[in-house]
Amino acid sequence: MSVDHRNSEIAELKEKIAQLEKALIDSQTLCAVGELAGTTAHEFNNILTLTINYARMGQRHQDAETRDEMFDKILEASNRAAKIVKVVLGLARNRKPGKEPTDLKELVEAVLLLLDREMTKYRVSIEKRFEDTPPVLANGNQIQQALINLLVNARQAMPNGGTIVVKLQRCKNAPNYAEIVVRDNGSGIPKEKLPRVFDMFYSTKKGPDATGKGGSGLGLSTCKRIVEEHAGKIRVESAVGKGTAFTIRLPIAKEENKA
Repeated sequence: MSVDHRNSEIAELKEKIAQLEKALIDSQTLCAVGELAGTTAHEFNNILTLTINYARMGQRHQDAETRDEMFDKILEASNRAAKIVKVVLGLARNRKPGKEPTDLKELVEAVLLLLDREMTKYRVSIEKRFEDTPPVLANGNQIQQALINLLVNARQAMPNGGTIVVKLQRCKNAPNYAEIVVRDNGSGIPKEKLPRVFDMFYSTKKGPDATGKGGSGLGLSTCKRIVEEHAGKIRVESAVGKGTAFTIRLPIAKEENKA
C-alpha cells in the first residue's frame, strides 16, 4: 500500500470519527431535552395542582380580598409555567449552528429555572454570584446544554444535599473573556482521576443515579467539545471532601472587544 493511499485512508477515518463525535453530541442534546421534558412534566403537574387549589379557594371565599389574593397566586403560577415553556421550546427548536452575542445572566437564569424542582427535591440550594458581564459570542442552546451537565453533576456530587455556587464574572487576567463557574461542596474528585474527567466514556460514577442521569462518561467530554468549539476553555479544580469547581471561559462578543 502506497504512502499516499494510506494517508488518504487515515484522512477518511478522521473525517468519519469527527462525524460520529458530532452525531454523539447531537444525541446528547436530544437526551438532555428529553430529560428536561420529564422534569418539566412534573413541574407542570405541581403548577396545575397549585392553580386548581387556588381556584377552589377563590370559589369558597366570597370576600374580594381573598379572591384577589387567589387570582394573584394563579397569575404567579401561570407566569412561571409560561417561562418554563419558553425555555424548553427554545432548547428544542434552536438548533442553529451559528453564534451570536449572548447574555450569560439570562442564559444561566433560564437553566436554573428548569432545574429548580430537581435541586429542591435533592435539598440543593443555589447561591448566585452574578457580576455584570458583557455579551459573549455563543450558541446559547449549546452553552445551556453544557451548563445543565455541570449543574446535574454538581447535584449528584452531593447526595445528602448542599450548596452550589454559580458565578458570572469577567476574567481578571483575560478581559476579553467572561466566565461561568459552577462550584459544589460535595465529595470531590481524587487527584489521580482529574486528568481524565474530560475523556470520552470516562466517568467517576458507578452508573446512572435514581433519575437515570449520569454515568455514561459523555457529559463532561461533550462540555469540553462545546466550549472548545466556542474558542473557549473549560477547567476543573477539586479536592476530596471539599468539593469541585468547573469554570467555563467564553470570548466576549467582538463589538465589546473593540470598545
